[in-house]
Amino acid sequence: MMFSLRVVAACGLALLVSPVLLAAEIVHQAPAEFLEEQLPDCRPAALWLDRALRAEAEALLERPYAGARVRYCEQDGRTAWILDEIGKTEPITTGVVIDGGRVEQVRVLVFRESRGGEVHRDAFTRQFRQATLDEHYRLDRTIDGITGATLSVWALNRQVRLALLFDRAVRARRDDA
Repeated sequence: MMFSLRVVAACGLALLVSPVLLAAEIVHQAPAEFLEEQLPDCRPAALWLDRALRAEAEALLERPYAGARVRYCEQDGRTAWILDEIGKTEPITTGVVIDGGRVEQVRVLVFRESRGGEVHRDAFTRQFRQATLDEHYRLDRTIDGITGATLSVWALNRQVRLALLFDRAVRARRDDA
């Protein structure tokens, strides 16, 4: 009787802990390495979110946006963004390079979820290349999903759209100066 109670308790504990163990952090590339590879010797900068830009970001995300500024790198009119977005329960860190309002590169840098890690593959991320953002904060193309990785796909879509929005704001402010 006591043995079976221990077995049941151990199984219950294993079920509670296993999702945490499965959600290991996988570093595909360090953010600093991504920036150095994509925009060597780029100029670090910060985009301060005024009320209007924050409202646009919140409309895009369909939730409040945390933070007053976003750090990025800029070189020769290209911008690079390191963004975090929750997939199912954990943040996915992605690097996005924008050139002239079009996506040049998307790379999953750190993946922390228990499922959906296939989004780091080039076969998936290259779908974003040359994508732009329309006036309704949507990409100008359909991005094919990955079975079993829906929330990770959605997270990357939000990150790329957000990078395009922020790049648009940087270019507008540069043009106004």
